Amino acid sequence: MFRAKIMAKVLNNVNLDRLAKTVETAKNDKSALRKKIGLHGMWILDESTGYQFRTEMSYETGKQTIEIDSPSFLGGNGNRPGPMAFCVTGMASCFVSTFASVAAVQGVKLEKLEVEAECIVNFSKTLDVADEPIVEGIRIRLVVESEADEATLHKILEMAEERCPAIYTMSHMIPVTTEIERNK
Repeated sequence: MFRAKIMAKVLNNVNLDRLAKTVETAKNDKSALRKKIGLHGMWILDESTGYQFRTEMSYETGKQTIEIDSPSFLGGNGNRPGPMAFCVTGMASCFVSTFASVAAVQGVKLEKLEVEAECIVNFSKTLDVADEPIVEGIRIRLVVESEADEATLHKILEMAEERCPAIYTMSHMIPVTTEIERNK
């Protein structure tokens, strides 16, 4: 017996059927959109490992171990990407995924989408040399190929800026709580 395979509607590598289902669920229960994202990590005290921090991050279909090492000028060995590299990566990937999703929902097909991101980090305060802002600015540049006109792409860019969780986090005062627990 032959069965037709039902294909999900996907545009720009965004599953629009899943996205629509999420939105429909949220209309009845907005709390369904509140997601806790966390990790447990460990500072590695054994210098022979070649890195300083390790965490195992879980996602829907598995787990991945992430190793981080500070650059040598901050006392690490520079053997792995440093913490700020992961911050920029997270921010850029969040923004580019928001842009792709907004474009898909708007029915705009992207032929190519690349992102370049950078931030200037001033470690003067970190190293107690001067009381200057630690991050001087963030720049994200998208390179887009699409048949959509310039005005449409700029509107999608504005929508992505408004909706991206990473951009929101970087542009709004978010409460940060730190704690310490001493093990004896």
